Amino acid sequence: MKNSRLLSKSIAGMLFLLLAMALAMFLPYGSLHYRLAWLYLIVFFVPVLFITAYLFLFDKHLLESRLAVGPVAEPTVTQKLIQSAAGVAFIGVYILSALDYRYKWSDVPLYLSYVGDAFCVLAFVFLFYVFKANTFLSATIEVQEEQQVISTGLYGVVRHPMYTGALVLLFFTPLALGSFWGLVAVMVLAAVIIFRAIDEERELKAKLTGYEEYCNKVRFRLIPFIF
Repeated sequence: MKNSRLLSKSIAGMLFLLLAMALAMFLPYGSLHYRLAWLYLIVFFVPVLFITAYLFLFDKHLLESRLAVGPVAEPTVTQKLIQSAAGVAFIGVYILSALDYRYKWSDVPLYLSYVGDAFCVLAFVFLFYVFKANTFLSATIEVQEEQQVISTGLYGVVRHPMYTGALVLLFFTPLALGSFWGLVAVMVLAAVIIFRAIDEERELKAKLTGYEEYCNKVRFRLIPFIF
């Protein structure tokens, strides 16, 4: 893919995600005066912009492989269903959090929302190092040509560090938005992510040389000593 096309598709993808997230927060809230949502959007998209710029400069292969995302891009029916459920649950996190904050179903101290924002930033730092370590981290479940098993760094601790980072980001998102009830949608999304990780491993064990041995070496999928 030419650089100009890759850049334009990357920017378009970010803008689409920004719009979807903004609509999922401001429409349920009923106003643009949702200050925690504005702060969260900054906290979310500044790291995303940084990571995208880094990949464009130093790992265009990974950036291009991350552009094909969503149910349509998945090769199997199971993963299409999983990605569909993940998309609904992801948007649900923002809708439920905004409704909670609007109608005061829960009382989240302001300092805890700021703590949530801080952990979201840390989650993106974690994800940056995951992307830096694995150039084969496609957005869809596939075994790429010349793909190798990555077993060093974060991959020496858990088998799916990207999902670990995503779960940290998702867990602290409702708090950043002033909501406890949004965690209900996060739990649903976490279950979908776990199911995706398990199904992904079946594919990798079958098609990626050395992956089964890697699984025997690194025992935990997402959380050390737990799962």
